[in-house]
Formats: sequence, structure tokens, C-alpha cells
Amino acid sequence: MADKSFEEEESKKKKRRVKRVNCEEADETRRDERTTMAASYGQVPTTQMDTKAEEKSKKIDYFDLPCPIPYEEIQREAFMSLKPELFEGLRFDFTKGLNQKFALSHSVAMGPTELPSQSSETIKIPTAHYEFGANFIDPKLMLVGRVMTDGRLNARLKCDLTDKLTLKGNAQLTSEPHMSHGMATFDYKGSDYRAQFQMGNGALFGASYIQSVTPHLSLGGEVFWAGQHHKSGVGIATRYNTDKMVATAQVASTGMVALSFVQKVSEKVSLATDFIYNYLSKEVTSSVGYDYILRQCRLRGKIDSNGCTSAFLEERLNMGLNFILSAEFGNGILLL
Repeated sequence: MADKSFEEEESKKKKRRVKRVNCEEADETRRDERTTMAASYGQVPTTQMDTKAEEKSKKIDYFDLPCPIPYEEIQREAFMSLKPELFEGLRFDFTKGLNQKFALSHSVAMGPTELPSQSSETIKIPTAHYEFGANFIDPKLMLVGRVMTDGRLNARLKCDLTDKLTLKGNAQLTSEPHMSHGMATFDYKGSDYRAQFQMGNGALFGASYIQSVTPHLSLGGEVFWAGQHHKSGVGIATRYNTDKMVATAQVASTGMVALSFVQKVSEKVSLATDFIYNYLSKEVTSSVGYDYILRQCRLRGKIDSNGCTSAFLEERLNMGLNFILSAEFGNGILLL
């Protein structure tokens, strides 16, 4: 009798365990059905709703916005892809570093040079020149000088006067009358804004200001006065950038309307396009280009609305030695 009573008790416990397992499986099935129905009706599960509520609760701190780039560099990504330094003929550049801060450079160029002409035809003459340069680069001071065999001297300066104020200068001296020029720029970098003041020879004065409005959007404006030519102008611009794209728009009283867009496809590939319209002369140009960065070379190219196609290849052969190829095709003429 005792053995029979023990077997009955074990049988009852086994039935209760089976019933509890079935109930748990039924509850899990009902939860899965509710999640599926919520997804089919466009509803979000509770955990996702809580996550979105937390994201919405994180408001933008307008007192901690990033500092924008200078106004004059607002389209630098598009310029890098669409406006490489094209040339005709042959160019050889070599840079030799003497120490960590000082380096010397040598450049030889052979090719045609365009002459200013009032006619529609382009006048070119064959030229060749040698250029010697010296570079001094320090965290707070940069000096770059170039002297050419035709007598031209180019110089650039960048000096950090304080943590927020920077002085930039560039000058070109030549033996030709009225062709030498120089300009100085004071760049003040605030926490979420940037201001610049420029002055140059010929009574040239300019000022610009750009302000971050959101973490990705910045707005700015500029004004300039050229006293020698008695011309003045104002302009406004906006820039929107993320980790994957950069979009800019710029309008000036000189008649220029410029739009640009750069899409970063990957870490090495970028696509760019721009649109430039002059509402005074009614001229319109547009171009599409690419920028492909490899381990030791960089390839850039574009095609514009005038039917001009160009490509620019720069390969790093050794430290300070680059191999450069440039090609441009337009109006049935190939330029190498």
C-alpha cells in the first residue's frame, strides 16, 4: 500500500510539472503573437518605445555647439574633388626634409602658358621654369616660400597669436608693374562661431562671420570693399554636414549662386557635384566628379556641362617624391 501511495504522489507531481511547462510555452506564444501583430499594425514594442522616448528626451545643447570651418573654406570638400591643380606638359616635384620642422623643395615644370587676350582664341607659348622652396612648419608657426627663375617670389605665413586668434598672410612679388600683391587675414575662432577680417593692397578689405546653428548646420555671411576698383559686395552661405555628406549653398551680390554636394560612399571614395549660376550674365555651369584615395595614390576626375572631362592622378613613390599625371579633354582637344 505504501508503494502504491508513493507512485500516485509521483504521478501527480509529474502532471503538475507538465502543466506548468505548457502554461509557460503558451505565455511565450501569446507574447510572440502580440509582437507580430504590433509590427503588422505599425506599432512599436514597449522596449523600443522606451528607447525612442529616451532619444527624444535628449535635447540639443545649444550652448555646446561645434566650431564651424572658416567661411572661405565652406566648399573645401567639393573643391578638393572637382578642382584639382590641372596642368599641361611635365612637372617634377621633390621635397627633402632636413629635420622635423624644416624642409626644402624643388620643382621643374615644362609646358605652355596662357597669355591674356581680348579675342576668344587662347594664346599659349611654351615655357619652362625651376622653382626652389623652403618650408618651416611648427605647431604654432608655418612659413612657406617659393622663388622662381622668372623672378616671382611667393610667400605664405600662418601664426597662432593666441589659442583663438590666428594670423594668415600671403604675398606675391614680381618684376611686372602692378602685378605684386599681398593680403593679411586675422582669424578668430570662438566656441561655436568663427570671424575673419582681411586686408590687402589696393585698398581691399573684407570681413566674414559663420555661426553654428545646430550640431550639423551653420550659417554665415561676408562683406568686402575693393577701393582701387570702387567695388563692394555682400554674400551669405549655409553648410550642412554629417559623417556621410556635405551640402553647401552660397549667394553673393556679384551675381554668383553656388551649390555643392559631396557624398562619402566609403572611407576611400567620395562623389561630388556642384552647380554655379550667375544671374547677371546668365551663365550656368555644373559638374560631377569623384575622389578615390588608395594607399599610395589619389585619383580625381570630373565632367562638366561644357563637355570638358578631366582626370588627375597623384602617386607617392617615396618620401617627398610624387608622380603626377594630369589630363583634360574638351572641345575636341586633349591636354596632357
